[in-house]
Amino acid sequence: MKIGFDAKRAFQNNTGLGNYSRTLISSLVKDFPGEEYYLFAPKQTVMYDAPPGVKVVLPEKQLHRWFKSAWRSRFVVKDLLRHGIDIYHGLSHELPFGIHKSGVRSVVTMHDLIFERYPEQYNPIDVITYRRKARYACQQADRVVAISEQTKQDLITYYHTPAHKIEVVYQSCDPAFSITWQDDDIAALGVKYQLPSQYFLYVGSLIERKNLLGIVTAMNTLKGTVDIPLVVLGNGSGYKKKVKAYLEANGLTQQVIFLNEQVRLENSELPGLYQGALALIYPSIFEGFGIPILEALWSRTPVITSRGSCFAETAGDGALYVDPLDPATIADAMKRIIDQPSLVRQLQEKGIQHAQHFTPEKCAAAMMKVYQSITK
Repeated sequence: MKIGFDAKRAFQNNTGLGNYSRTLISSLVKDFPGEEYYLFAPKQTVMYDAPPGVKVVLPEKQLHRWFKSAWRSRFVVKDLLRHGIDIYHGLSHELPFGIHKSGVRSVVTMHDLIFERYPEQYNPIDVITYRRKARYACQQADRVVAISEQTKQDLITYYHTPAHKIEVVYQSCDPAFSITWQDDDIAALGVKYQLPSQYFLYVGSLIERKNLLGIVTAMNTLKGTVDIPLVVLGNGSGYKKKVKAYLEANGLTQQVIFLNEQVRLENSELPGLYQGALALIYPSIFEGFGIPILEALWSRTPVITSRGSCFAETAGDGALYVDPLDPATIADAMKRIIDQPSLVRQLQEKGIQHAQHFTPEKCAAAMMKVYQSITK
């Protein structure tokens, strides 16, 4: 079976969709070496070292090299036919227009429909573009892969995608998070980046939905009793300014470390950052899956996250659940992490047990079943 992938994210996205693409492709190649794999990408970069034997297909015609996005969204179909691709997998919400007429079977992974739930948080033109691509992909794909039951329900609600057409295939994360760092190595990382000896951790974009302001509001209620800093790994603009204004107004500027402003953390160092933290605080309003939660579970780092959405799917019993709109509940969870070491141990043990549901091997095996189901 010849399986092609939309590999743009694998070669160009350093986090999120890029990590999903790289981990899935590498796992499939490793666990199912009898198939042929093709990566269709507008350009090839050093961000992903494709496994041996995997063929990388780039736009060949001069016109397609000039207009790479048009090649990826439409003209790549001719290249799929030229290479005899049996199944094409769009790894991030879209398929090339016209694929439904080509005879090539198709699968699309839908990570979330957040732009449908919260369109006001996006550029209106972007919402129109995302909707057009996502609707087409869900209508025309032979199978739609949802990364959570929450996303499956959203696909049914917003796009009326038939339930029988959707398969939930949970994603995994980089296996590096499962490797335990030695205390000396964590301490050395802290020295390198001038981190405090104790800290809470926030990982994610600095946007309203992710609710960083809820965390710092909780910190303000704990001021004078619990003064453990928060390390923030993520970028933002307008919302970040709003958070910083709150910090300054409440004398908390020194308590929040925006790591991206100071250093460029290497991807290989991220597991150490998690493992050095007292807990990951992830009180997002809504997510499709919440990959930082899974990274924390594999790192044996306790998680504080929100009730509702997909969070119970991702975190299981390895988290303390809070009301993201009530900073007092976030503050209470932070205090419990500090005051109850036995609770921390329980969360670590339950978290690593729950993480076993999200291994690269299980993800690859489930995805291969999806491919096989549409080629019988």
